[in-house]
Amino acid sequence: MDKYTILLVDDEEEVTRILAKRLGRRGYECTSAANGQLALDAMQQEAYSVVIMDVKMPVMDGMSALQKIHQHWPETQVILLSGHADMQLAVQAMSEGAFGYLMKPVDLDELLFKIEDAATQRRLEAEQGGVN
Repeated sequence: MDKYTILLVDDEEEVTRILAKRLGRRGYECTSAANGQLALDAMQQEAYSVVIMDVKMPVMDGMSALQKIHQHWPETQVILLSGHADMQLAVQAMSEGAFGYLMKPVDLDELLFKIEDAATQRRLEAEQGGVN
């Protein structure tokens, strides 16, 4: 998989619009969803390499969606974004399968590094899965 598909999940439309535009310029194909439930609906229609998701959202928050994504699509890497510095939540997110936990406003270079890292991890896991 050369081209990574990214699902951006945030209830602030401006956040997903700007991220999609900036990531799109770097060759990433982005789709957005306004909450965790809509993200799960989107994932049933299409496979995504990486999900970048806000923690606090209406309908279904990022932590609940993370658990469901990890359960149903374990190969998908999830990077959570939060506007609140909460180490306990970050540790919980990582223990529940999040690939990363970044603070908002997110630094684009840091996010790009994390996306590449997540995509590499996914590729390695897929290769190992193919060997067994």
